[in-house]
Amino acid sequence: MKTYDDINRRIEAGRAVVLTADEIIDYVDRRGLDRAAEEVDVVTTATFGAMCSSGCFLNFGQSTPRMRITEAWLDDVLIYSGLAAVDAYLGATQLRYNDPANMNHPGDFAFGGGHVIEKLIAGEAVQLFALSYGTDEYPRRELRTWLTLKDLNQAIMVNPRNCYQNYNVATNTSSRRLFTYLGQLEPEMGNCTYSSAGQLSPLLNDPFYETIGIGSAVWLAGARGHVYAEGTQHCPTCARGPDGVPSEGAGTLALTADMKAMRPGFVRGVSLRGYGVSLALGIAIPIPILNREVLRRTTIRDRDIMAPVIDYSSDYPQKTGRTLGQVSYADLRSGEIEVAGRRLRVSSLSSYCKALECAELLRDEIARGDFLLSAPLQRLPREQGLRALEIREKQL
Repeated sequence: MKTYDDINRRIEAGRAVVLTADEIIDYVDRRGLDRAAEEVDVVTTATFGAMCSSGCFLNFGQSTPRMRITEAWLDDVLIYSGLAAVDAYLGATQLRYNDPANMNHPGDFAFGGGHVIEKLIAGEAVQLFALSYGTDEYPRRELRTWLTLKDLNQAIMVNPRNCYQNYNVATNTSSRRLFTYLGQLEPEMGNCTYSSAGQLSPLLNDPFYETIGIGSAVWLAGARGHVYAEGTQHCPTCARGPDGVPSEGAGTLALTADMKAMRPGFVRGVSLRGYGVSLALGIAIPIPILNREVLRRTTIRDRDIMAPVIDYSSDYPQKTGRTLGQVSYADLRSGEIEVAGRRLRVSSLSSYCKALECAELLRDEIARGDFLLSAPLQRLPREQGLRALEIREKQL
């Protein structure tokens, strides 16, 4: 048995043994579970992919004369200004002003909130245009200026839902091509797509949220951040396989970190043809090896993780709950899966290679003593369903 204090002392002394979730599998095979549990202090997990429920709070500072911003745009992307005078929130999926969206289907969605966030973290200048009705103490009614991330007082990424524990494999049984947040789906089950780092993914290595909880330290695009809440749509009460590994979406995390400490290569704006814009993020989370069972769960393999195959032409939009089957991440990563007796080509919208890079960078930071672990202040819910929105004809 180890404690967080034990592990942090070893990290500070430069003596911690840290492996990625990719490396730990072979290590345990060679050393055995009991011996490895004594030797290994931390396993780093990671994922890289589109995280639509992401965004950032920005503080612009006051101009002369002062202004209470009521409407504002960054590079023509609307930001929410229903806050204090010069605070605003930029959402990753917000479209650029006058984007035709899907008026001419499928729309290109060339630029939006995720792209503005990418530009800011890359050190590029963006244009702020702001309006106000004016008050006695905030008389300015309009401004237009250019700014960079360095010009902002604060730029804090605050993401309501990241790191889905597991997720769907999408296909299309209809006769027409579909454009979805999981990419382009060809007719008659011409292809499948998915988005997960599988055996590297944080919550698949901690299926019962024993070490990842509210207050846990995370590596968010290179910045030290933390879990500030359960993620929206956190739904741990679901079908689970051996060792509690969920075979559907299950848990999510709400994450926050300082954008000024982030690395450009791990924050990328995404355009999804026919669907919209998003933000791809690299996220790594350390798992302290407190005991044998925690370590055992980090040895999960892609072959042991199952994901549901969903028809996005009917079952997904109509919420039927029907699946076309279950497939393993080992099969998904092979590039071909079998569904209903047919061999289907499959591709990933997430990057295992980038996720592994995130896990390795966090491993190296911990090994150098630059990243200490933090014990959760509160555990994530382990029993919780997901409510649907009921359409009512009159007010209750």
